[in-house]
Amino acid sequence: MVTVVVIINTVISLILLYIARRVWQLKKRLANIANQLTAAERCTHAVLDKAPSNISIRQQNIHNLRQGNHSIQVQIQQVRQIFSLLLVGQQIHGRYFVKRGLGTKFKKKIVVKSIEK
Repeated sequence: MVTVVVIINTVISLILLYIARRVWQLKKRLANIANQLTAAERCTHAVLDKAPSNISIRQQNIHNLRQGNHSIQVQIQQVRQIFSLLLVGQQIHGRYFVKRGLGTKFKKKIVVKSIEK
């Protein structure tokens, strides 16, 4: 009877020793995972900690570029209007003054050379 109890206790002890070893391995694995997650959190914190100020700076830069772009667009529009007025003036000059012989003093002469074979 004592032998049976000793055998049962030995088997229970071996099973508990196996479970304790597995728990210890699991604890070691979880500690490694926790260390890796902590390192990843530190890296992301270092990057994301500066994100709000970087975003604010970038938004300000975009605003400044849009303001500069707006003034350039206004200047381009003014240049287009000037060219449009010049074109209208040239057309009026061509239709009215040149047809009536009131054009410029220097008239262009077109010279056509004939090529003899």
